[in-house]
Amino acid sequence: MSVSIDIAGVRPEQVAFVPSPLAELGMALHALSEPGHHPGIQGWTGSVLPGLDPHLADRMCEAEFLWRSVFSDLFLACAGVPGALPGETLADDLALLDKLPDDQFVDAALEFACPACDRPAPGVLGDPALQGRVLDLAASRGPRQLAFARRVLDDPPGVRAWLRRFLEDCDEAFFAETWSRLSHQLAADARHKTQVLHRRGPAEAFAAVSPAVRLDEANGRLVVDKLVESRTSARDDGLLLVPTSLGRPHLNVLHRAGWRPLLHYPAHSPSPVTAPSVEQLTLRMNALSHPVRMQLCRNLARSAYTTTELAQIHAMSAPEISRHLAALKKAGLITTRRRGRYVLHQLDVALVARLGSDFLEGILR
Repeated sequence: MSVSIDIAGVRPEQVAFVPSPLAELGMALHALSEPGHHPGIQGWTGSVLPGLDPHLADRMCEAEFLWRSVFSDLFLACAGVPGALPGETLADDLALLDKLPDDQFVDAALEFACPACDRPAPGVLGDPALQGRVLDLAASRGPRQLAFARRVLDDPPGVRAWLRRFLEDCDEAFFAETWSRLSHQLAADARHKTQVLHRRGPAEAFAAVSPAVRLDEANGRLVVDKLVESRTSARDDGLLLVPTSLGRPHLNVLHRAGWRPLLHYPAHSPSPVTAPSVEQLTLRMNALSHPVRMQLCRNLARSAYTTTELAQIHAMSAPEISRHLAALKKAGLITTRRRGRYVLHQLDVALVARLGSDFLEGILR
């Protein structure tokens, strides 16, 4: 599974790496509502949460589904304004948010309960039948979601004003200081990747974004390894890439109809240990799900064994053991080495130890 972005014919000058204070504020709100997703910044979340004004904390809960269960495209409003780039300040980004027409604003605000957020105009505001389905879905998620959905549909300007005031109050309460510290790091990351793009080409630049991003030059597309299947095109408007410091491990791909494609990626260089693809994770989980292979792993975690030894231990034939070992080896879970005329198999304990974190990163990616 993956998100595919058609970039055939897209020139380097149509690809922009630019930080966004509004996108980072959105990630800050997400990290504060889901600190378990972001163990690397527990010090930051632990320092901000106790100091929040109770009234602001209540308002944060009022519409947390915009950044907790989904990451609303409203925080990436620059992609919805033709030709726009993220602003240097939060005020600049909020001005871009103000430029979104009501139909685009409403579609993005109702993403948490909209079954057709990628459909073109007229969108939710122009489709009474779709409004009914959105309200039904919002009701199934809870009373706060239903109340918010009704407000958005009945009074888009009022919700716009509420959201702007809320974001400005968050900026004053905790984000301005955070952004003053992070903005330099994010700008440096964007400059570095821009230089890689122009000096070494798009393949290296996209590889530097994340191990989950690869350029399929033969088909003129960018492939992002995600647990979703979708396609979009950057041919007309180009591609935006926005770094985040607070968002790791999330790698978000904006692919809304009528908006410029955008990758919201964790800043800095990818980890030296390449994260496994969704396909690799599936292979490894399937390999470990068989009870015989789990028993083999118990042996192979303790010592190296030959196929014959394992067959004797488990009272199975050598060909049966070989088939299970082949499945474990294909998944990359065991290593083999030769000692004289014997071939020894052993579990890659370090790799198996990473499976939990790899799995979590894969589903949060």
